[in-house]
Amino acid sequence: MDALKACTLTLNPFKHLFHHLASSTTVIRRTSSSSSALLIRCCSSTTATSARRNRRLSSSSTSSTSDRDAVRAIRLKKVEELRSKGLEPYGYRWDRTHTANQLQDLYTHLGDGEELNSEKDNVTVAGRIVARRAFGKLAFLTLRDESGMIQLYCEKERLASNQFEQLKTFVDIGDILGASGSIKRTEKGELSVYVTAFAILTKSLLPLPDKYHGLTDVDKRYRQRYVDMIANPEVADIFRKRAKIVSEMRKTVESLGFVEVETPVLQVGGFEKVYEIGRIFRNEGLSTRHNPEFTTIEMYEAYSDYESMINLAEEIVTRCTLAIHGKLTIDYQGIEICLERPWRRETMHSLVKEATGIDFNELSNDLKLAKEVTLKTLGDLDNKDKSSIQACPSVGHLLNEVFEVVVESKLLQPTFVLDYPVEISPLAKPHRRHAGLTERFELFICGRELANAFSELTDPVDQRGRLEEQVRQHNAKKTEAILESDLTDHVEEKIKKNEDDSYEVTLDEDFLTALEYGMPPASGMGLGIDRLVMLLTNSASIRDVIAFPVLKIQQ
Repeated sequence: MDALKACTLTLNPFKHLFHHLASSTTVIRRTSSSSSALLIRCCSSTTATSARRNRRLSSSSTSSTSDRDAVRAIRLKKVEELRSKGLEPYGYRWDRTHTANQLQDLYTHLGDGEELNSEKDNVTVAGRIVARRAFGKLAFLTLRDESGMIQLYCEKERLASNQFEQLKTFVDIGDILGASGSIKRTEKGELSVYVTAFAILTKSLLPLPDKYHGLTDVDKRYRQRYVDMIANPEVADIFRKRAKIVSEMRKTVESLGFVEVETPVLQVGGFEKVYEIGRIFRNEGLSTRHNPEFTTIEMYEAYSDYESMINLAEEIVTRCTLAIHGKLTIDYQGIEICLERPWRRETMHSLVKEATGIDFNELSNDLKLAKEVTLKTLGDLDNKDKSSIQACPSVGHLLNEVFEVVVESKLLQPTFVLDYPVEISPLAKPHRRHAGLTERFELFICGRELANAFSELTDPVDQRGRLEEQVRQHNAKKTEAILESDLTDHVEEKIKKNEDDSYEVTLDEDFLTALEYGMPPASGMGLGIDRLVMLLTNSASIRDVIAFPVLKIQQ
């Protein structure tokens, strides 16, 4: 909730996503059966030798740039040849009657070897060709649309004059086709469209990845997501589930009376329940759990406290889980996760004591003693963790550091970690019973934070003081970093210090002014959509659930 909001990247991801949609749910439809510009009926073929050579090249898996360029050159010649015969290889429209899965469901009763050719069983489909086999007077093409796959059964005698040869000569894996015909189930049990006419709607110039190995280069998968979704259909399924999760979130909070608004959500006077779904940018590194740009849902409710947000978090996550899985026990990376309510609730103090034996309540505010006890108790720590512990400026920071080092990764089942130190919670209300703590929780599932919430701090004087202290601490670190970088010759260390500490921090005076007009008691929560989608789609990396993740610039 206290994250820095920023503009989204101007990489036009919707254009890339459209490329994927064009690969499956094609928006190109046939204008009429007599349209000679699209419907291939009487084109002369090239020589059989040329056709075989072209087929070998166009359907092969290319492993080098030279092979890829050769395939592209051949396909460009096919585009020219099609146009020279008055045929447009990039169509405008195609009217489909069914999707692939609709046909699979509609004709599930059809027996092996049966054919239906009544008028109601004449269908038209469209999609990308992902496999082809041709021998003699028969050819079998596998067509995939957004819903699934269907076979095209192509027989020379069934097609118009020369059209069978045109299919073998011009149609390659990756092309987007429209096809019409009756319904047939082959002797081997494959439901098929028994093709009577077809049209090339989009001629693919570049070969698809090898069907056996797929698109395995992880970096290329993220940079060319449109190819990833063509080569790996399960990837597109993740983004369908993501859309369903976001939709279920909206339905859940709106059914409870929340109104969707735009930022800044805490300054929307007069609205008692508000939420926003938006992208956040933070200056942090890349990992399987972190992406600089990510998406959250943030919500605020007047006259409530952080207990209200605990209930809301459970409600949102369980409803989304049921929408995707239909049950509340799921598998995540080999771990069975039970999301049955209520979830475990423990204070940070209790969890640290349980894991380490250290009772921070007994250490009072003696920072030196607390560090000595911590280092002695934890024993074998790596240098990075030891340095982080030594650098803690308060007992509250130290408690949180021990929690992150020792406890966090072990919280596999859903757990609400309650009552954070005030030093690390600048926007949370002081705890009504325990001095030095705040009414704040974080939700952890599978060892990672999923949500952050608290009773909102509504005292403008207290809020100003805390924010001013944050600015003071940051400026002190910035000065220290500058002095250290001047004393060291290590260029990389200087760069790291500048990245971490050189940015400017200023008070949000508009926010503080709004508080001075008076804000009712309230609670707020931010819940990470990307991490929830990871959990509910069994995805190991956050970049698997972000369609176009931020990546390092290629040199």
